[in-house]
Amino acid sequence: MEYVVQLKLMTDYALRVLIYLADNPDDVVTMHEISDYHQISAEHLRKVIQRLANENYINSYRGRGGGLRLGRSPADIVIGDVVRRFENDASVIDCEGRGCVLFPGCSLIGVLGKAMRAFYLELDQYTLADVMGSARMKKQLQQISARQV
Repeated sequence: MEYVVQLKLMTDYALRVLIYLADNPDDVVTMHEISDYHQISAEHLRKVIQRLANENYINSYRGRGGGLRLGRSPADIVIGDVVRRFENDASVIDCEGRGCVLFPGCSLIGVLGKAMRAFYLELDQYTLADVMGSARMKKQLQQISARQV
């Protein structure tokens, strides 16, 4: 059985930005290049890029010839760290905030917490280099590049 976890849109975009920059390591690229490539609004990317720069995942250069590059080696960018920083909450559900009558005695909180720890433990095993090195990813990036020529 396959499970789907829905990440926040900003997390998705952050991962896409990192993938694009890792695929273009010798270039200083613009936000608009990434926006066009992924068909994402530049305005949506602006906040993501600023946050990635603040977290030192990317370097941002201003002025003529400016743009973006990875701020770290892909081998030093742990997927779990990126997701944690952009998801901003470690809980799957806010039982107390939703006013659930079962809180605080419900054991589901512990089960969901254990599942989240397992989720991040799995993500922590992979770096951006691992993701970029997969045959599946390489094939997809080649197909996209071929369509854009």
